[in-house]
Amino acid sequence: MDITKTIANELNIRENQVEATIKLIDEGNTIPFIARYRKEATGGLSDETLRLLEERLNYLNNLEARKLEVKTSIENQGKLTDEIVIALAGAKTLADVEDIYRPYKQKKKTRATVAKAKGLEPLAQIIIEQKETKDIKEIAKDYIVILETEENKNLDCIKTDDKEKVVENEEEAINGALDIIAEDISDNTEYRKEIKYLTRRDGSIKVKATNKDEKSNYEMYYEFEEKINKIPSHRILAINRGEKEKFLSVTIEKPEDKILIYLEKKIIISEKTQFYQMLKDTILDSFKRLIEPSIDREIRSDLTEKAEDQAIKVFGKNAKQLLLQPPLKGMTVIGFDPAYRTGCKIAVIDETGKVLDTTTIYPTEPQNDTEGAKKELEKLIVKENAKMFAIGNGTASRESEAFVANVIKDIKEKYNEDVHYSIVSEAGASVYSASKLATEEYPDINVSLRGAISIARRLQDPLAELVKIDPKAIGVGQYQHDVNQKKLNERLGNVVEDAVNSVGVDLNTATPSLLSYVAGINKTIAKNIVDYRDKNGKIKERKELLNVPKLGKVAFEQCAGFIRIYDGKNSLEVTAVHPESYKIAENLLKSIGYKNEDLKDKEKIKDIRNKLANLNIKETAKELDVGEMTLEDIVKELSKPGRDPREELPKPILRQDVLKFEDLKIGQVLTGTVRNVIDFGAFVDVGVKHDGLVHISEMSDKFVRNPSDIVSVGDIVKVKVIDIDYDRQKVKLSMKVKEDEITL
Repeated sequence: MDITKTIANELNIRENQVEATIKLIDEGNTIPFIARYRKEATGGLSDETLRLLEERLNYLNNLEARKLEVKTSIENQGKLTDEIVIALAGAKTLADVEDIYRPYKQKKKTRATVAKAKGLEPLAQIIIEQKETKDIKEIAKDYIVILETEENKNLDCIKTDDKEKVVENEEEAINGALDIIAEDISDNTEYRKEIKYLTRRDGSIKVKATNKDEKSNYEMYYEFEEKINKIPSHRILAINRGEKEKFLSVTIEKPEDKILIYLEKKIIISEKTQFYQMLKDTILDSFKRLIEPSIDREIRSDLTEKAEDQAIKVFGKNAKQLLLQPPLKGMTVIGFDPAYRTGCKIAVIDETGKVLDTTTIYPTEPQNDTEGAKKELEKLIVKENAKMFAIGNGTASRESEAFVANVIKDIKEKYNEDVHYSIVSEAGASVYSASKLATEEYPDINVSLRGAISIARRLQDPLAELVKIDPKAIGVGQYQHDVNQKKLNERLGNVVEDAVNSVGVDLNTATPSLLSYVAGINKTIAKNIVDYRDKNGKIKERKELLNVPKLGKVAFEQCAGFIRIYDGKNSLEVTAVHPESYKIAENLLKSIGYKNEDLKDKEKIKDIRNKLANLNIKETAKELDVGEMTLEDIVKELSKPGRDPREELPKPILRQDVLKFEDLKIGQVLTGTVRNVIDFGAFVDVGVKHDGLVHISEMSDKFVRNPSDIVSVGDIVKVKVIDIDYDRQKVKLSMKVKEDEITL
């Protein structure tokens, strides 16, 4: 297999792009570094395409290695043929390779291996050839083997002292030969391929309840059937979970008649021979006993793998959108971690993320100390000049929201100050609070108060805070605990790495958690950077990183462009311009009459931006001896030095008043935030207790194949209430909102 050509065709890119990328990966370059700083080599491939390329490269390398293993094994058995070599060369998946290997795989004891040990293979060959006219029972007599004893040693027949080789009569000989044929049919690569094709094309998944009277979350599947080639990923995973929890039983309905007719045509030469009925019965036995169970397992496994891959893909995309939510800069935030009996935990965080104050208040049941809690909050708001609340969305969230809204009204009346709040997902906050990392960050703060700190910081800088939490715990996917955990962890690790590097990291304030996701920096180096910073004070230049233990030239090349140094010696170090391109950037600035230092002057930046906007990229690239794509990136960075790409995304919705579930009305139009995107739609927070569902059919007047094509996590959308279930506190929403409809 030509791996380069295969990947190029799959990803619809040029072969030279694939070759260049493989070379860069083999040299030890990270994907973020390749995506950002080697665009000329890759032809500008995005980080997402590069990740796919790397994934397929690993798979195809493993495939080729497995082909070699299988070929060597068959060759060692003395059974390698030109046909097998050709079949292996053409195999495109690991499953194809295993199908080819199946007949040559060392088997456990089966009916066929027992029959082979009795020497019945020649008889099986006679039957499958269907040429012999002599009665098969007469032929089978030649295969009778009796156990040698003193009494029968003079008999004229085949004898053995091995009980395993005894064949007592003609019937046993024929049945043993047919067992060999049944297994050969089952192992035949061509037959299995066609049977799988027919099953996938015409078969269906059939689901029943193990107890139809028992209530569960899977009642829609209690009497359910859907075509294999139509069933969506989320249903596969839901059915799998229901089966695992023993609420559902699952079978695969196959086009059995078509399969049997196909096998009979392939195997039976004529209906007129003595072998016709026995082969017909053997084909049925082979299908029912050997082929069907293994095909069922393979198809279920394939469906599950594809469904898991889709779920992981969706989870990764959602996680990236969540990580890239715009930060709320320059504000002191009060983190509010709601609770009932144990009280609501409060943490005040200044604009740099420093903890100013913490306390616990009891505005909710059973204490209901709203007056005392209100006084405490008002005191903190005035003392710290706080203008923003970040309220966790867990237990007691809506009661806390109502309480905070009242506090905000009072502040407006008393001080004429505008204070807002935003609901923040607290998924994973409790895990973080009790973690070793949280203990190291806040050794003197009670574990229960750390959750409030995390909630506040998530609003201030989602990326910096969420990297401290296991990506699986941030709650933007479906069935994340059911899918392949190794694949999920790899995908999410890549997603976090790409998100961190796309934004960049402040070298002098970043935590080890954040630094460890920077290209070229591992956890050990991240800790060494912080230790070096603590010992030597603020780092003034990127190249100073070379003094950090274990951070050598290779790691420096990978990480340098992704770190930011504010108020450092070189103004280029607040940008994503890589040190290898400093000279080019300086010459570019010089060509328009400016220097590095001028990037600190806001007035001069405006003029720099205007002049750079009028550049002829093609000509300038030739003059500066640099690639056009690299030059375009440098121009973007110099036009907006220190820019945060997240600032271009929709800001979080800030509220001052509460919308109760009881306030909702059919036809009402609201503004909401997309919290989760799944295969069948999206969940939108419109300010009531539970997120509303926008089904895929309600996303657009046009056909929508994938909800991710329409919305992303964090998007601010207009939605219309189309159905309300007051008993279950569920609301259905539509994004098909007309211009003339009232917006609330």
